Amino acid sequence: MDVDGPLNPCAAKPYRRPDGYRTHRLMTPSWEAAERRRLAAWGLPHKTPKPLRVWLNPDHGPALAALPYDLVWATTWQEEADAFIAPLLGLPALPHIAWSEPRPEPDGGVFWKTPQIVAWARGRPFARVDDLITDADRAWVEAHHRGPALLHHVAPKAGLTADDFARLTDWARQLG
Repeated sequence: MDVDGPLNPCAAKPYRRPDGYRTHRLMTPSWEAAERRRLAAWGLPHKTPKPLRVWLNPDHGPALAALPYDLVWATTWQEEADAFIAPLLGLPALPHIAWSEPRPEPDGGVFWKTPQIVAWARGRPFARVDDLITDADRAWVEAHHRGPALLHHVAPKAGLTADDFARLTDWARQLG
């Protein structure tokens, strides 16, 4: 599960929160460090960093928990998703995929997360929910993953919808 895009519709108009979402101002350690680096680079090392605006729909927590999956964070938030996102959605702590640094740069338009998610899955069935999925990612997974996989794209202007949850549920049922 990715955060920014599916859970936080970060591409929505900044002045118009989507229906059902609540605004949260979060200052994670990694966000604060990144903001301090940006401010220092702009010659403003003493300026206070602004928290990150995150929109979350509280209904998504129970809907995610009801899915027939073992949920895993596949987000750049990594372990911070447990500390900052999961409690706001009523989710328990979840495992997360630890991304390698520096980020890999796969060829052919494949998103950097895709090979690491496939490596993490180790041939097991998985569903990836992300706003950064393309046909190149689907082709790469088909060529490199032994088990079933669903790469489900979520529009980052809307976030997860009832149709997305229905698709995820249907795919899991098809697996048996």
